[in-house]
Amino acid sequence: MTDSPRESVLVAADAAELLAILRDGIPRTRAQLAELTGMARSTIATRIDTLMAAGLVAPAGDDVSSGGRPPARIRFSPESRLVIAIDLGATHGVVALADLAGSITASESTRLYIEDGPEVILDWALETAQRLFDATGRPFTDVIGVGIGVPGPVEHSTGVPVSPPIMPGWDRFDIPTYVRRVFDVPVLVDNDVNLLALGEQYVHWPDETDLLYVKVATGIGAGIISGGRLQRGAMGSAGDLGHVRVPFGSDTPSHGAQDADLEALASGPAIARALTAAGFPAHTSGDVVDLARTGNPHVHEAIRQAGRDLGAVVATCVNLLNPSMVVVGGSISRVGEQLLAGMREVVYQRSTPLATQHLTITQSRSGETGGVIGAAIMVVQKALDTETGVPRTLFR
Repeated sequence: MTDSPRESVLVAADAAELLAILRDGIPRTRAQLAELTGMARSTIATRIDTLMAAGLVAPAGDDVSSGGRPPARIRFSPESRLVIAIDLGATHGVVALADLAGSITASESTRLYIEDGPEVILDWALETAQRLFDATGRPFTDVIGVGIGVPGPVEHSTGVPVSPPIMPGWDRFDIPTYVRRVFDVPVLVDNDVNLLALGEQYVHWPDETDLLYVKVATGIGAGIISGGRLQRGAMGSAGDLGHVRVPFGSDTPSHGAQDADLEALASGPAIARALTAAGFPAHTSGDVVDLARTGNPHVHEAIRQAGRDLGAVVATCVNLLNPSMVVVGGSISRVGEQLLAGMREVVYQRSTPLATQHLTITQSRSGETGGVIGAAIMVVQKALDTETGVPRTLFR
């Protein structure tokens, strides 16, 4: 996470609290804002003027009059700025433009291979972003930053990938500096699962403050939202589930190595290998999804077993973190109910009754744009939230 010379915070700390209230999308009068904040009306007026000068709020018509001149309302103006959002997976890339509310205004996706290296992949992403932005006809000063998700561990303070297992050639590559050759704005980089968690919560579960997002694809990882905040850990490596050893129980059917980690048993390639060994040739996650749609009971059982293995690790996470939601995404989540059924079977068996009393385990609803929405929200949070007491939650 590295800032460019351009200032990344759009609003002064003393106006951030006011903007945070308006970011829920509800227009309000100055009197209503004074009542909500406890600020004097003169203070409200000064800070509204500051926000209007920055283009972050705008008039929203008059409220109902209780006698005399009707009071004017103020609204948040998410359309006033743009964010460039980039989601890079092992085999896909999505580039989008978004406004300050995280709404996607333009996007483009393609099939790619992250192993082709940083220059090839980032050049595609930057060329695509430039084309999308040029089509808007807006001045470059409207762009507040670039958010990027990559499928590997990221040192969030620098935006640098660190020993990413499925990203050869990316280790310690300075992504922010490379991107700023084209877009000289703040560039923030994070693990793609963290951004998927942000996007999923923001769009579909805004009232859930404790959510675990589990991505099952070429690799396996988790994004942790606890107390309304994304938890990255001390160095940004929180949520690395793929290399956790699966705790086999006495009732676990014999499969795989007894010391196998989760990725070796439940990732897309692992399920494909298990199906191939059982006489159902599969090479990719897409092949697994296609086989699942045939309804073959042997295929369904292999997928359900992968779900049980996931559940064995996720059960520990549920006991430790006590989320109210476990959301399963990634390409393998498209296999259908069998994966979730296997997870639920083990999670509810091995987690404590209190931790599972109101727990929901469900499939992701975000689809292709979840990662870029999360990347946009990451940039917006950096630009509009402050460390002066304004909660760094996701406003609607």
